[in-house]
Amino acid sequence: MSALNRRRSRRRRFVRRTLPGAPPGILVPVVDAPQTVIRVLAYGPEGFLEKKIERVDEIPEIQKQWPVIWIDVDGLGDTTIISEIGRLFEFHKLALEDVVHTHQRAKVERYDRHLFAVARMPITMSDQPWRTEQISFFLGERYLVTFQERTGGDCLDCVRLRIRTGLGRVRPAGPDYLMYALLDAILDNYFPLVEDCGERLDVLETEAFERPASDTMSRLHQVKRDLLTVRRAVWPMRDALHVLLREESTLVTEETRVFLRDCHDHTIQIIDLVEAYRDVTAGLTDLYVSALGMRTNEIMRVLTVISTIFIPLTFIVGLYGMNFEHMPELHMPNAYPIVLLVMLGISAGLLIWFHRSGWLRPMLSPPTESAEIAEQRRERAHLTEDKPEC
Repeated sequence: MSALNRRRSRRRRFVRRTLPGAPPGILVPVVDAPQTVIRVLAYGPEGFLEKKIERVDEIPEIQKQWPVIWIDVDGLGDTTIISEIGRLFEFHKLALEDVVHTHQRAKVERYDRHLFAVARMPITMSDQPWRTEQISFFLGERYLVTFQERTGGDCLDCVRLRIRTGLGRVRPAGPDYLMYALLDAILDNYFPLVEDCGERLDVLETEAFERPASDTMSRLHQVKRDLLTVRRAVWPMRDALHVLLREESTLVTEETRVFLRDCHDHTIQIIDLVEAYRDVTAGLTDLYVSALGMRTNEIMRVLTVISTIFIPLTFIVGLYGMNFEHMPELHMPNAYPIVLLVMLGISAGLLIWFHRSGWLRPMLSPPTESAEIAEQRRERAHLTEDKPEC
């Protein structure tokens, strides 16, 4: 099995675990999900409290002591804990159902006492293709509850560090600003992925033009799949952020909406990069096919030159190789060197004619980068020069 096929076999497939016609609002356990872990990070302007809890009934006591509480639930293996958290904060059953159905696209839904949002968080592993995991947000008046698919690390540590150290505006602000900070951290982690695609495209571009290999097309196809993964995650997030900006809600302050506009701009920038790289990928596919055709033409050109040179030589050798007795040239003492000189002259004359006709120049000169490829390189450099940092 090739490396690409092994990577495809490890790619997670979409599986809907609810049966057709099942009543809405039922939490179906996720069989392959890790065990649920609850981490609480409560904070205010003067300090913070961070701990891992075992029981849901510990949350109300912590919530009374701090202005804002962030409940981070990692792993969806225990639907009992998810249901208990839903009853504690009076989450809608349909929203809880979307939490365990991890095939949701990014969206924002408004309920009576809370906002429910879904985003896709990037996950990269060295031996696996890119993928995204679902992270669900429940924004309330003094709390933010997040549900993640898996345990063992995410891209939100920069936000946790700002809460612990008191840097930035997270601790003095409310839970709506915390939700913005998490969304901004998620979006910022897409920029290195897109930039990595650009670097891989630069390598593939040079390789496809100068020395196309047997695995060039498969690697190009993998870049295309990675870009599609980013596009599927970020494109709906742009619409979700637009809902947060335009829909009136007391849970999101006007001050936070200003920061959400910057987050919305990041999604547009990522989408522009992805669309530009997808166009480059399509162009590289055509370039790869054209390069293979050009190499085939060069090979045929070399074979044609060789065949054209040897055709008259073969004719001369075949003519004097006939077993006729009365051939006057056979009895000449200098016939052999004369024939060799004639054959050498014919070969030299054909080579000079091919050179003057331009047939030998492509074989003797190395390939050069075209103006179109150089322009694409400058365009990609311009798109990525002002990417934001987390």
